[in-house]
Amino acid sequence: MIGSPWKARNLRASAFLRMTLLMLLLLFGLSSLRSGDNGAVAHSPHTFLISGRETLSIHGAAEAPRSLSPPVRQSRGPIYSAEIHGVITSVTIAYLRRVLQLAEAANANVLIIQMSPSGGVLRDVRPFAGEIANADIPVVVYVTPQGTQAGAAGALFLSAAHISALAPRTSFGSPDPLAQVDAVLSQQTRELVLDSVTNQLRSWNAARGRNTDWVNRAVREGVVLSNEQAIAVDPPAVDLVAADLDELLTLLEGRAVKLADGRMVQLATLGQTVTPVAPTLWEGLRLALANPTIAFLLLAMGALAIYLELGAPGTSLFAGVGVVLLAGAVAGLLVLPIHGWSLVLLLLGFMLIGVEFFVPIHGALLVTGIALVLVGALNLIDPVQAPGITINLWVVPVAALALGGLAACSIWAAVRNRARPVLTGIESLIGRVGVAISDLAPQGLVRVDGEVWSAVADGEPIHVGDQVQIVAVEGVTLWVQPL
Repeated sequence: MIGSPWKARNLRASAFLRMTLLMLLLLFGLSSLRSGDNGAVAHSPHTFLISGRETLSIHGAAEAPRSLSPPVRQSRGPIYSAEIHGVITSVTIAYLRRVLQLAEAANANVLIIQMSPSGGVLRDVRPFAGEIANADIPVVVYVTPQGTQAGAAGALFLSAAHISALAPRTSFGSPDPLAQVDAVLSQQTRELVLDSVTNQLRSWNAARGRNTDWVNRAVREGVVLSNEQAIAVDPPAVDLVAADLDELLTLLEGRAVKLADGRMVQLATLGQTVTPVAPTLWEGLRLALANPTIAFLLLAMGALAIYLELGAPGTSLFAGVGVVLLAGAVAGLLVLPIHGWSLVLLLLGFMLIGVEFFVPIHGALLVTGIALVLVGALNLIDPVQAPGITINLWVVPVAALALGGLAACSIWAAVRNRARPVLTGIESLIGRVGVAISDLAPQGLVRVDGEVWSAVADGEPIHVGDQVQIVAVEGVTLWVQPL
């Protein structure tokens, strides 16, 4: 009986402990459930401590896609296009910059630049390539039509474009280096400049997933890639090869483009209307004048007009035309990189040809002037700064021969006049025309240059009012024949 109270007391203590443990477990469970709910709503830091790895892994899976691939926005704006041909100068870049700003202001779906250049001024092309890469809208550079050799300008624009495309049988790149540094700089400085250009082109192409193996050789040595070569490398050096604009729009449909600010834009081009942005009248005039062949022709024709004015002064017609033509030539040459010594030779040649008009010395100045014009014109454009830009070879000799032919005619006329005997006094009347003021049978009177002379008809009689021509002079008597 003595152990009964202790036994009962132990049973009560055991039950109390069990109840306490049960209450603690219930409290712990409710606390866990409440913390889990709060973490699911607010992503509280406590969530990770209580809910463990499972919540952390779910949170990480939800955040990872947002950091690696931003949401894609489908663009429904208009599609703009611009076409550039011939020589790419600062005038061309000003036109393209206006089109790009217009497309950005309209939040365009895409801007398509169709190019078929014959050369480009690198000092103007390089900065605008950076503007293409940093554009607020997708920019597609398309080298077309078939047979186009886009040259150095094509290599820069295609590298900067969000999507690059070539037509069949086209190419881009230059046999000359894309970047040539002034020889007066140190070797270290030259390498820094070349590395800067290389890294820029490589980063543009790498960001678009294009091949970069050709970049270093293109910058330092020069390389030309055809559309077959560009698409055959792995990864391709260009994004698309399209036969025409319609096929290009089909291939662009649904492609995602990442812009410089990190936004992803999905193109919607299928069935869309392309709005071309043509140059204004003023832009078109400036684009035409910026062609080196046209600028040279204007210079030659302006010089010719000045020669004619000096040869027949008084009308001022040729002088006005010449000034206008020379002004157009200057406007074109100002936007082109030219050799100063070539321009001096060219102007000196025109001056020597002009002197030959007025001081003919049997062609010595003429031949020298034509030679200087040929040398100056063929070396006028700096090929380092403007690869691919030249004056058409057939234009230079044609213009030189035209000027030379005119000067030769002037020399021939001068020599012919010198060969004639000099007539003075009454003998100078031979060959002139007068009117009979009386019948000549055979003697009578005639009026020549307002003066009345005694005349003798040489042949058949002459009646009053008939026109006569003086054929000889004898003393103060004129021998005349009827006309």
